[in-house]
Amino acid sequence: MLMQLLEILIFSFLLLLSFILISNPMRVNVKANRWFGGLLLLWASYWFDEVYLLIAQTDIQISNYLVVAWIQFFTPILFFISVCHFTVPAYNFRNDIVRLLILPVAYLTVIIIDRMISTDLLALRLALVLINALTFTVLSLLRIRKHQKNIQQFASSTHEINLNWLEYIIVAMIVLIVGIGIFNIAFFELPLNALMNVVVLLVVLFITFNALKQKNIFPQNATEVKIVADINREEIKEESKRQILPDQKVSEIKMRLDELMKNEAPYLDSELNLIKLAQLLDITSHQLSYVINKGYNENFFQFINRYRVEKAKDMLADSKNEKLSILGVAFESGFSSKTSFNTTFKKMTNQTPSEFKKKCSTL
Repeated sequence: MLMQLLEILIFSFLLLLSFILISNPMRVNVKANRWFGGLLLLWASYWFDEVYLLIAQTDIQISNYLVVAWIQFFTPILFFISVCHFTVPAYNFRNDIVRLLILPVAYLTVIIIDRMISTDLLALRLALVLINALTFTVLSLLRIRKHQKNIQQFASSTHEINLNWLEYIIVAMIVLIVGIGIFNIAFFELPLNALMNVVVLLVVLFITFNALKQKNIFPQNATEVKIVADINREEIKEESKRQILPDQKVSEIKMRLDELMKNEAPYLDSELNLIKLAQLLDITSHQLSYVINKGYNENFFQFINRYRVEKAKDMLADSKNEKLSILGVAFESGFSSKTSFNTTFKKMTNQTPSEFKKKCSTL
């Protein structure tokens, strides 16, 4: 009874979430969510046999159909494409079509050969499934790590767009892939046990919560998306080592930037990004990025949050703000959340805001 309930819950949650993400009524990260929804739809198909048996009292194995087995093979590939849309501005999967199809074509060939001759190629099929899953899972992880570095070039607050939740899913997927793979090799005629299904259900619930609360990663304006994409490309080419502005111009812009930060404090805007700050200085985003990288030896995230931390330190040290909570100080300093405030403050000062405040109060 427990196994049946778990299977129904997993299948139902996956179907519901896939429908929500594909339809995407909030119009957030549209392409990424549609591919992610397709992934969850394929994932749901793995529980179709059990649910169909419960409803129709008839045993069916849809994975025995060649087309279904081949389509299910694309599950980790859809995850990778979704991650690329989350992490790369204006990503076009057609540019990667050749490498995306190498393993699926090999798998389809093995399936056809397996059906044409009497030789049992189950072990080879399982090996290809594991290789495919692990390959695209690792590639997805590398994309996310690269994204977490790149977003610091244009965003001053990365807590809500760093995609840490996808990293956690990848870790869970690797555990599931290895666990299910070993289980299938050792007990390929048996269904998954209750513990494995509980783990899958928890992963599905985690995906549901995080996928629905994920905000837009990149600007929705096409021009701004292109700017972000160009900045990311230039970062790969080590932009700061290419002189796109003479030193005299860099010094001039630095002077204007320092004056702007001191007099107008744009860093207090929690949604400040490279494009907004460049507009305030009436220069291009590329020029501002170069000036910050070259002139301050920092990325945009470090540059802005250095000012925010200094503002927070002044507020925490001021006895007039004793009644203001740590969260209040965070918001007043330009941070968007207590988590990002604590993390950034600790990284830049080697102590938490609470420790800093306590130290100031004893002086």
